[in-house]
Amino acid sequence: MSNSTGDKIKAGVNKAKGEVKDQIGNATNNRSLQAEGKKDKAKGAVQDKIADLKKDHH
Repeated sequence: MSNSTGDKIKAGVNKAKGEVKDQIGNATNNRSLQAEGKKDKAKGAVQDKIADLKKDHH
């Protein structure tokens, strides 16, 4: 498995985890959990971009 594939998987996991936290935070009116979810989604999006850049340079 190439490094960019591993990065893509990590990005997907973070985005999914963030989405779940965000939804639970919404449902329970838990602002800190919502914020944590948004942070995880953003982290996943950045990892996704990095993986794309690595793939383009190989």
